[in-house]
Amino acid sequence: MKMKTILLGAIATMGTAPMVHADAHEGDRGRDGQVNIIYWQAPSIMNPFLSGGTKDVEAASLVLEPLMRFNETGEIVPWLVDEVPTVENGGVAEDLTSITYKITEGITWSDGTPFTSADVAFTYEYCTAEGGGCAQATKFDGITSVETPDDLTVIVNFSSATPYPYSAFNGAESPIIQAAQFADCLGPKAPECTDQNFMPIGTGPFVVTDFRTNDVIQFEANPNYRDANKPAFQTVTLKGGGDATAAGRAVMETGEFDYAWNLQLAPDVIAQMQEGGQGVPVAGFGTLVERIMLNNTNPDPSLSDAERSVIRPHPFLGDPAVFNALSMAIDRPLLVEVGYGQAGRVTCNWVPAPDLYASDSMTCDTQDIEGAKAMLEEAGYVDTDGDGVRETPDGVPMAMLFQSSTNAVRQDFQALIKDWWEQIGLSVELRNIDSSVFFGGDPGSPDTFQKFMADVQMYANNFPGTDPQAYLGNGKCDAAPTPDTQWQGENISRFCMEEYDALHAELTQTADLNERGRIARELNDMAVQNGMMIPLVDRGRLSAHANSLGGVVLNTWDSELWNVADWYRTGDNR
Repeated sequence: MKMKTILLGAIATMGTAPMVHADAHEGDRGRDGQVNIIYWQAPSIMNPFLSGGTKDVEAASLVLEPLMRFNETGEIVPWLVDEVPTVENGGVAEDLTSITYKITEGITWSDGTPFTSADVAFTYEYCTAEGGGCAQATKFDGITSVETPDDLTVIVNFSSATPYPYSAFNGAESPIIQAAQFADCLGPKAPECTDQNFMPIGTGPFVVTDFRTNDVIQFEANPNYRDANKPAFQTVTLKGGGDATAAGRAVMETGEFDYAWNLQLAPDVIAQMQEGGQGVPVAGFGTLVERIMLNNTNPDPSLSDAERSVIRPHPFLGDPAVFNALSMAIDRPLLVEVGYGQAGRVTCNWVPAPDLYASDSMTCDTQDIEGAKAMLEEAGYVDTDGDGVRETPDGVPMAMLFQSSTNAVRQDFQALIKDWWEQIGLSVELRNIDSSVFFGGDPGSPDTFQKFMADVQMYANNFPGTDPQAYLGNGKCDAAPTPDTQWQGENISRFCMEEYDALHAELTQTADLNERGRIARELNDMAVQNGMMIPLVDRGRLSAHANSLGGVVLNTWDSELWNVADWYRTGDNR
């Protein structure tokens, strides 16, 4: 029974029913008319299995739902099932090799057909189909089969004891798709299914009525949603594009929109917007880290796309002297001050929270330009021709392309970091790419963050829930985006260490909570100290909603739109 006790400890903060808020006013579905949402990074697809971009995952969460969600405190709560399976209630096998979900009776898809276990099994088949390139593949690691003994029972079987069995089918990144709709979209056909990917049938509170790529999505209330009183809004407009400044003003100053996502803006700008009196900012810390990813392969444009994704190593970024010097040259406290104020914290970690998984083995809060120069000099990186740019010992100029998405804070960061890196003897070219394209996941685009055709790139992401196992799996060798995976995959740096893969495998087999924390911290350190990334800022999530929009509960552990069915109009425009 020791294993049982340990597992329960690992998931001690779990609810037993979906969150219901007392202020979610009762009444007829659609009673409050229209709600307007702005995501300045415009969604480009409604299928989170074909895009790792947060904008796409969250837009899809209005329609597609998982079996269980993570609420605003990180607790896992049942959503389409009766309860959270555990060893204690019999839902998780004593030997931790299977988990059984009991689907709540009576749930239907928006087309009125029953939601069944077959749809869950198909979702597994879809994401693991050969040649499909599933953006969420690591969430299905270790699963050997999904059984459906009856319409309301799902049994997920694992290849070995799996102490954390909740990665697949839970959270906004791993929802259930309808088997009937996606039946002809397996494997290489997945990105070709335009209608399905833009207008999926779901169990969520809304259905898509019009999708315009990288522009606007129109939704209507799902007529078959399981709660007859929800959603309060009959229609939703989700507008994409523009920038964070325009989005913030549209809510807090002009009142044109009701909700603005991800206001990555300087603190004084947010304060000025709030003076407009139409809305308020809301913030919360989770696991969102702004970081610089280091390309572990050779981005030489003279190589083909396929070659650039596999040829190793990078001409110089793989040398610890180089990536450590790059990190030492950065003034992280200044970045926090310039970009986030109280909504940011210096971090050296890929996984900054929860505390159990946050490493304390590294410090990075003091800039050291001279130390960085000395480190490069000692390693043989010197300016041999006097042009101000160091060369590698092999004579390759240390010139880098530094790309990021278009955003005022990120461009400020890029300018500062470029200056610091040039002070230590590198040449840095800056590039920014429209966010909708950068995070879009289009396998035909050369400009996505997955393709990573630059030396370094900057962005942020996080993981759902509070257990980082699947997230740390993003550093495994086989998770790298390549042409063979339709450029999908979570290992954006194409980092690869056999030792890392072996240690992650150990994590998947470890039940003791303290040991899981130790291993996760070691994986975090291994990734950072071996050149996967340079963490910069532990970012609080900052968004804004209109004074007249009630029911909003900011959630940094799942989709921000996780409880949109509970939103309602208050009439308060102060």
